Amino acid sequence: MATEGARAQLIHIETDRRLGHEWDEWDGKPLPRNGDFSAPPGLFFRFAALALVVVPGAAGTLLFLLAPRLQAVLPALPAVLGFGVGAAAVVAWLWFGLLLLSFYGGVLLLPEQWLERGPYLRLMSLTSRVARPFGRRDWVEHAAIDVYNGLAARRKRTVGKGELLVLIPRCLSKQALDGVLAIAGRYEVPVFVATRGQLARRVIRERRPRAVVAVACERDMTTGLRDVAGKLPVLGLTMSLPNGPCRDAVLDLSVMERWVKSWVGA
Repeated sequence: MATEGARAQLIHIETDRRLGHEWDEWDGKPLPRNGDFSAPPGLFFRFAALALVVVPGAAGTLLFLLAPRLQAVLPALPAVLGFGVGAAAVVAWLWFGLLLLSFYGGVLLLPEQWLERGPYLRLMSLTSRVARPFGRRDWVEHAAIDVYNGLAARRKRTVGKGELLVLIPRCLSKQALDGVLAIAGRYEVPVFVATRGQLARRVIRERRPRAVVAVACERDMTTGLRDVAGKLPVLGLTMSLPNGPCRDAVLDLSVMERWVKSWVGA
């Protein structure tokens, strides 16, 4: 049962990197749409499909260029490697089809270690790299995170109040921070301020939660999910950046409360 008026204790963790590491190229100008990178899931799937074409294509091109040298080592080697690249591409596309059906069809066709907490995390990172030359990185990452959350939330896991951990960045606006602490207080879950990387992993290792609700911008969330989500269940809430990266970020508190409530079964 939620406790009205309670407020969680905020636990700070010293950061292990410069604030805004993922935003080194920012020129100080206002971000598009006031830092709101919301995008439909289809944007991610389109760029993911492009990534699944580009990578095998690049591998095949490289193999073609190296074929004379490989034949000198072993005559059958280019054919064997070519078959391997083709087989890997076929498997990847079959898996991608199951991902699409799982997300849009309403039935999870693979266990989580073979879906959102497995190959999907690598596909997120790959798709992010493919989107960068097109200037669509943040929108594609936002869409990818929404797809991940959609799959993860449908697992309908529950944990004890002491087994859920809320991780937030130090760039939240005062209003957003107060809202997070109020939600965490109502459901009696701890809140930690920590960046991604070594210290976030240290918090998880020391606290040993069974699930995490993490808050971050799209760039940090993508790398954070890659680091953590394969080891334990995570839901990732992205932020809007109306004053630029790493300052006065805001988030949808109703989503956070719904996630926390669903985790602890309140």
